[in-house]
Order: sequence, then structure tokens, then C-alpha cells
Amino acid sequence: MSLKKLITYTATLLLTITTNVFSQSITPGQLNGSEDDTRPVESAVPFLTIAPESRGGAMGDIGAATSPDINSMHWNPAKYAFIDNKFGVSFSYTPWLRNLVSDIDLGYLVGYYRLDKYQVIAASLRYFSLGEIEFRNEQGEFIKPAKPNELAVDATYSRLFGEHFSGALAFRYINSNLASGLSVMGVDSKAGQSFAVDVATYYNNTVRISDKDSKLSFGLNISNIGKKISYGNDANKDFLPTNMRLGGALCIDINSYNSFTFAADLNKLLVPTPPIYWTSVNGGDTTANGNKIIKYGKDPNISVVSGIFQSFYDAPGVPNKDGHRSVLKEELREVYYSIGLEYWYRKQFAIRGGYFHENQYKGNRKFFTLGLGLRLNVFGIDFSYLVPTHANNPLANTLRFTLSFDFGSTKKPKNL
Repeated sequence: MSLKKLITYTATLLLTITTNVFSQSITPGQLNGSEDDTRPVESAVPFLTIAPESRGGAMGDIGAATSPDINSMHWNPAKYAFIDNKFGVSFSYTPWLRNLVSDIDLGYLVGYYRLDKYQVIAASLRYFSLGEIEFRNEQGEFIKPAKPNELAVDATYSRLFGEHFSGALAFRYINSNLASGLSVMGVDSKAGQSFAVDVATYYNNTVRISDKDSKLSFGLNISNIGKKISYGNDANKDFLPTNMRLGGALCIDINSYNSFTFAADLNKLLVPTPPIYWTSVNGGDTTANGNKIIKYGKDPNISVVSGIFQSFYDAPGVPNKDGHRSVLKEELREVYYSIGLEYWYRKQFAIRGGYFHENQYKGNRKFFTLGLGLRLNVFGIDFSYLVPTHANNPLANTLRFTLSFDFGSTKKPKNL
């Protein structure tokens, strides 16, 4: 087994158990080279896209425009500029895919500190443990045990630019240790490493709806913009899961005791879509100068910046009845959405729910979420529960737990 093949196999295995390869629509024989195959957009280190905390996880994986909290780092770091308190810290824990295995876990530690009435800094650590696996060669012979893991360390700066508008930059170090130290045919594998940035904005304003005080918010976060990642010394590198998250939220204060928030997020991976290649009469790939020939779609072997822009128009397209292919139709399939609802009683007790939807040809993740939250002075506790729409879904019964502490209430500036 070559190093490239081993790393590809390991990465594919981990991608399979963490992302949209769980599609309920994929059946044996469907991925056989036909022009109408399911084409999920894939990337390296997909753990960066998993909702790491309970509030957003309970609302269908939403957070671009919801009210600021300690865990804004993952959803939209620009929200920190509007946070009320002086500083806070939070820890979240998610037992992942417990319907399949018992030793995959995601931990998330985050904290923030307000420098002044305009500026906030924050940092986080995300650690994804994939349990223990055994490496074997193609003959099934045992090579060595391993405990693959991945982590990301973030730091962000968020600033108010007006009474209703803020922006943020987040910087991220990524380490993906899937098969580090394993030597195959004299070639050593290594942990994949990369750096990335997030660019985010947030807007909120007070409005009146039916004589009720309400807050209308919008948020945009383009995350994981960074260099490709590699697990060996070859030229094969994979895109990071660069993602564009756009959301809106409306919070209505019914009275001094009760409030409701309605929110929705749209997401699109800014990563090239796999093209359709020409195949020979015997079903194999048709090549020229050692490269597969593209029939529909665009070349995915491009730079990160080119990949971001190309991701909006590079899909092979969905065949119409007249034989033409609609690129726009497939691009729209790559947009997945979430809707969520949050109810607060006296800002102390919360009930949450949501729905997450991904197109059946792009991963088919569809699930409902539920959750509760409790605030007692500086202390808060939240949990969420995932309910899939399909039976035998590996994500079924996913639980998330979050403990948080907020200190030093402050007032946001009214005039800048």
C-alpha cells in the first residue's frame, strides 16, 4: 500500500464518519461513473463544520445572526462586539456518532474579553478525537494502533464600526493528525497543518412590530479561508472547508417575561464541485498526458482563491429533458439551510428547536433539533438533541452539552 493510498483511505474513512457521505440516497452502484451521480462537495478537516456547542446546535445549526454569546466564535465572531458582559468562558462536549462507535468525541473551549466599549478579543480550542483504530496493509496484516485526532486553535478581534454594525477577523491554526509517523515503503506520513482566516460582519437594529420592541439582525461569515492541507510529502493537497454562512434573525419581546427569536441560516461550501470525466467503452477513465479528461464541470485542481470564486459556477449541471444541463440548478442544490426558534422566559430559561436541510444529491443530511437552556447569574447550562428524519442515521441521538460563565455586565455604547 502506497503512502498516498493509505492517507487517502484514512482521510476518506474519517470524512465518511463526520460529514455528508452519510447520504441516505446513495446506494451501491450509484457511484459508478454515470453523469447523474450524487456529487457531494468534499474537503479535508470536515470537523471544522460540526456545530460544537449546544445553543446553535439546538436551533438546527444556526448562529450567523442570533444574539451574541460566548460561543459566537464558530458562527460569527463579529457578534462579540455587541456582547453585554466583560468576559466569559465556555466549555462544550459532544459524544459524536455514538450509534456507530463509542470513542469519538468533540470538545470545544472558548473565551472572550472586552478591551473597551468598541473592541473584543476571543480565543477558542476545538479538539476532535477519533478514537482508536488499527492500521493494516492490503493483506490485512496488523501494522500499528493509532489514535487519530484533529484540533483547531482560533483567535479573533471584533470591533464596532457604528451603533448597529460590527466586523471581525479570526485567525486559525489547524492540525489534522490522521496517520502521523506511519512509514510506508520508506515514506513517512505526517500530520496535516494549515492556517486559515474568517471574515465576518454583523448588523442589528431595534424595530417595532405590533407595538412590540424587537431586534432585527443579519450576519455574514466566510470561514476557513486558507491554504490547502497535505498529509505527505507529495503534491496532493486538499481544500479546507471554506464556507459562506449568511443568516438573519428577529427577536420579539412579547413582554418583560417572554421573548421569541426566529432565525435562519444559508450555507455554501466555497470549494470546487467534483466534475464529470469522460470514460472509455470499458468504463475506465479517459486520460490525456496522464490526466483525466473533464466532460462537464471545471478543473478542481486550482488555487484556493480561484476555487472560492469558481465554486459558484463550476457544477457539472443537472440534465434537463431537452438534454441541456442546468449549472444553476446544481449550484442551488449545494446551498443548505437551517431554521430555528428560541423562546426565553425572564432571560433565565430557554426552549429551542430547529430544522437542518441538505439536498439529497449533496449529502442528504436532514434532521430536527431540540434543546434547553438555563441561566443563573453568571452561570449557564445548555444541551441539545438531534432527531434525524431517516431511520438508521449515524447522527441519531447526538447530544451536546455546554457550560458557560459570563462576568461583569457592561453597557454597549449608544453613540459612536
